[in-house]
Amino acid sequence: MRETPVISLKPKKEESVLRFHPWIFSGAIRSMEDGIKEGDLVSLRDSGGNFLAWGHYQVGSIAVRILSFKEEECIDRAFWQQKIQTAYRLREALGLIRPGANNCYRLIHGEGDGLPGMVVDVYDKTAVMQAHSVGMHQVRQLLAEVLADSLPGLKNIYYKSETTLPYYAPVEAEDGYLIGGNTDSEALENGLRFRVDWLHGQKTGFFIDQRENRSLLEHYAGGRVVLNMFCYTGGFSVYALRGGARLVHSVDSSAKAVELTKQNVAANFPADDLRHAAFAEDAFRYFKDNGQAYDLIVLDPPAFAKHRSALHNALKGYQRLNARAFEQILPGGLLFTFSCSQAVSKEQFRLAVFSAAAESGRKIRILHQLTQGPDHPINIYHPEGEYLKGLVLAVE
Repeated sequence: MRETPVISLKPKKEESVLRFHPWIFSGAIRSMEDGIKEGDLVSLRDSGGNFLAWGHYQVGSIAVRILSFKEEECIDRAFWQQKIQTAYRLREALGLIRPGANNCYRLIHGEGDGLPGMVVDVYDKTAVMQAHSVGMHQVRQLLAEVLADSLPGLKNIYYKSETTLPYYAPVEAEDGYLIGGNTDSEALENGLRFRVDWLHGQKTGFFIDQRENRSLLEHYAGGRVVLNMFCYTGGFSVYALRGGARLVHSVDSSAKAVELTKQNVAANFPADDLRHAAFAEDAFRYFKDNGQAYDLIVLDPPAFAKHRSALHNALKGYQRLNARAFEQILPGGLLFTFSCSQAVSKEQFRLAVFSAAAESGRKIRILHQLTQGPDHPINIYHPEGEYLKGLVLAVE
């Protein structure tokens, strides 16, 4: 059996590892043993040859994703089982697994759960697994078996990584079931029903990270006229309707998303279709052509900047989008505005919204600062994991 190959760091480049940061960048590497392939488990050493960590090697700026800082720990089936069971117990303790009320949650959130490069979302009896590294791709079947053994009632595991693995990776990933094959796609979130399209939908199929923020919007929705821009499958719309909104408009550029939104509204409010309308339309065109004024607007766009090279244009996009919302929100209205771009910091996002607010000339106050739900935990040593930024603004 081949011994675990070694990667050695340049002098003083071990400092981030000693602070438990789970990434090693390519510029920190002094030498690599011959024959290391992308996805290999490697032993990370400092310039003096001392052990630092176990991790998966990958080609690119992030060269090693660290799995363990313990030399005595073996990266085997028991290791994966312990990580998954620890993650499951945390979701149990958070009260997210409630039969008849809530059966969808993120089980594995990459670095936040000590499994960098892996995401697992659970929808009732189905887990959707997504790999972001070749190392995790190579252990997908083993992880699926451990998931099936660890989660009571789990029947299906769907692998969805065709678009998430590095484009230059020497693997061919095909989406499909690793275990099971049932396509029943209804999930419960806080007592509300949602169809989840993990086969064709974005990412894993339904954005669980906004659950607590949807509940907050429900609290404020009573009697208001609501615009849910970039509605996707209508999560904020359904919560607004349950919160007593007088009227809800859902807008998305995808006709399929709009159709799913209509289905989700009908599933929860079958005799209440007069309070909701959905439109397949570009966001900026809708703001330009629609004269409707709203007293609650949700802006939850897809990531404007997936890489730092797109940061400048992304910030301009956030500023333009929020400026349009300020033009159409009534005095006394609320704006829920978000960025899910990891490349955009909280400070940069707030500055973009501030610039839009200044452009509007209106008095605006911050009521809440929002982030992802607790089943998307942030490793305290890995602040990059805090990707979702949100503000609730009172507009006079």
